[in-house]
Amino acid sequence: MNIDSLSPAILTLVTFVPLAGAMLLSLLPRRDREIRIFALVVSLLTFFLSLHLPVYFRRPGSGFQFEIDRPWISTPNIHYHMGVDGISLWLIVLTTFLTPLCVLISWHSVHERVKEFFILLLLLETALIGVFTSLDLFLFYFFWEATLIPMALLIGIFGHEHKVYAAVKFFMYTMIASVFMLAAILWLYAHTGTFDYVATRDLITNGAIPKFPAAAQWLFLGFFLAFAVKVPLVPFHTWLPDAHVEAPTAGSVLLAGVLLKMGTYGMLRFNLGLFPEQSRQNAWWIMILALIGIVYGALVAMVQPNMKKLIAYSSVSHLGFVVLGIFSFTQAGLNGAMFVMLAHGISTGALFMLAGILHERRHTYEIMEFGGLASPMPIYAASYLFIVLASIGLPLLNGFIGEFLVLSGTFQARPVYAILGATGVIWSAIYLLWMYQRVFFGKVTHEVNNSLSDLSSAEKWAVWPCAVAALVMGVAPILWLAAIDPAVHSALTPFVHVASRMVGP
Repeated sequence: MNIDSLSPAILTLVTFVPLAGAMLLSLLPRRDREIRIFALVVSLLTFFLSLHLPVYFRRPGSGFQFEIDRPWISTPNIHYHMGVDGISLWLIVLTTFLTPLCVLISWHSVHERVKEFFILLLLLETALIGVFTSLDLFLFYFFWEATLIPMALLIGIFGHEHKVYAAVKFFMYTMIASVFMLAAILWLYAHTGTFDYVATRDLITNGAIPKFPAAAQWLFLGFFLAFAVKVPLVPFHTWLPDAHVEAPTAGSVLLAGVLLKMGTYGMLRFNLGLFPEQSRQNAWWIMILALIGIVYGALVAMVQPNMKKLIAYSSVSHLGFVVLGIFSFTQAGLNGAMFVMLAHGISTGALFMLAGILHERRHTYEIMEFGGLASPMPIYAASYLFIVLASIGLPLLNGFIGEFLVLSGTFQARPVYAILGATGVIWSAIYLLWMYQRVFFGKVTHEVNNSLSDLSSAEKWAVWPCAVAALVMGVAPILWLAAIDPAVHSALTPFVHVASRMVGP
């Protein structure tokens, strides 16, 4: 079988193997060890299948690859249309990479409803991959909304003290915002007769949609609001700290590592792809919101007494860099935005794992409850330091490349914005290193901490792959950028002359 005939089957398999695994898992007897092993096997199988995508991805190509387009529902005209390009490729691999690590980090921390936990985890994986592979707007919206249910249940059932409040807040914020995107999708279908992303984009480019110029700004805002809440951009961010603090460790990892990237991916794919003129007109205030998020998220993180909430606010700050890069409309800026998405998924996912490991031993995230942990937990402390350095952007680690590209691209478009954004790098070093100092250095301030055990084998297998990925991404970023660059170049085609045409302060 040649690669061209195998590729569509591989894309379908990558998307739906976790769903099939969840269905089979529901039939297994309630033997916790076998359930954990089965979930790990399914998630590893999905990861190895997903490696087919970067291995056989044609790097010079900028269009969609591994495409499959089959009629699904005749009325309305909905197709099972899937494909990936350099923008979605690595987000799929990131999802399949983090899921088995989530299984490992939950190996000993989930004791009740073990079967339900891993079923929800696998269902969430299918929904996340579906978001990044869908090229039909209805199918995209279906997977977009499908992510809400397993994530809300993971938080609401397996979370901490205020889990139900956090789950409802997460669900309501993101679902209500998504209704505006649904309205925009339905308007486009009513005026084009298709949900196909590529066909709709071409019709918009050719000016073939009646009444589109009058509605374009509202359609842009409909999509943007859904994505801004998901990122989340300030002032739509208030659901995120609650969701992170109350979520189980695996939920926080996938929430920060992948779910938030749905918002920035949507901006790049749909706001820039379908509404280039409106993206140009609105870029100035969107970039201001991104800058506010960078600085505000960092300053609020700095004063957090709760380790997990500190990491949550760091996500608000780091994702601001992504939005800043996207709306710079420069090659370097968009390349950097994609790289920050991936680097943030690895580093922040690992930070949440490490915070969860400590919570499993002490049942608290309060920084004041720790101190001097480098003595009883040296391997844990060294692993934590490595991930912290990656997150703050130390050269030769993954955080540096993306932020450098974003700031250099933003400087080409708006130098003042780049200078203000660069302060976020300084703030992130302050709040992360200060947190590390208080937790790990000095004398052990609570006697119970002297007896804390170091990393177990399962915890090492969960955390250390993230450390390896952070190092490889920092040393050899071209492995990722070679696929990202052509897709970004294609996305920027409508913005070739954007530097001289952008409006606003």
